[in-house]
Amino acid sequence: MTDEDQNPSSTHPPLPPTPEDERFARLRLLRSRRVGISTYKRLLTEHGTAQNALAALPQVARAAGVSDYRICPEGVVHAEMKAARAAGAKLVVLGEPPYPDTLAEIADAPPFLWALGDLTLLSRPMISLVGARNASSLGTRMAKALARDLGAAGFVVVSGLARGVDAAAHLAALDTGTIAVQAGGIDIMYPAENTELARSIAATGLRLSEQPMGLQPMARHFPGRNRIISGLSRATIVVEAAAKSGSLITARDALDQGRDVLAVPGHPFDARAAGCNM
Repeated sequence: MTDEDQNPSSTHPPLPPTPEDERFARLRLLRSRRVGISTYKRLLTEHGTAQNALAALPQVARAAGVSDYRICPEGVVHAEMKAARAAGAKLVVLGEPPYPDTLAEIADAPPFLWALGDLTLLSRPMISLVGARNASSLGTRMAKALARDLGAAGFVVVSGLARGVDAAAHLAALDTGTIAVQAGGIDIMYPAENTELARSIAATGLRLSEQPMGLQPMARHFPGRNRIISGLSRATIVVEAAAKSGSLITARDALDQGRDVLAVPGHPFDARAAGCNM
């Protein structure tokens, strides 16, 4: 037996990571502390693979003045993937089918999305409908009418599963295709009053989230959700929005992403329509 046979690692380079190994490492990298999307992209560019980036991450953190840095433990990602399997969720990966081209085009496209429902909807043209949570009866009627007409024209209706306009749009598009983008984990029903609607969307449409399984949504998570709503869509339609509202954040995101924005005008004395009337 030669020395090479006894110790093959001494003469042969290590095998490249399998796609599954690299996918696991990428999710672990993204879940590591102080790693946002821009840092994630930079580390992959600089180090080639996520496994190399993970190995370099403690030194990168020290160079940035962060001591005692620990990367995301493997067990955390294993637990997330186990929870996803239990929920029936699938991982949609940037750069791989069925990740939608429209979302991949934006500068801060999420590297991963958990998906629950009909993945074929991601290959269809989408338009988002957003608006006030405390929508008027006219606002909800308009949202439902628009959603039905968009569905009949072949579009998937995208919204954020909030009460008010979002819920009305999803409900009207259940039969033709709707996607709900969640601010928390895909297994978290928020708001609780939309639990049955969320289950219906998972059964006939699609729910998406970039957040880890089990994450309770907080205020800071909603702007990120909004840029996914607009990023998926060829256009965003705003139905009733106050002068300072999350719906206008979604509209601004759409404009920044080079997408069309449309607004349904409302009564000039109704504060719920102030954003649409600007």
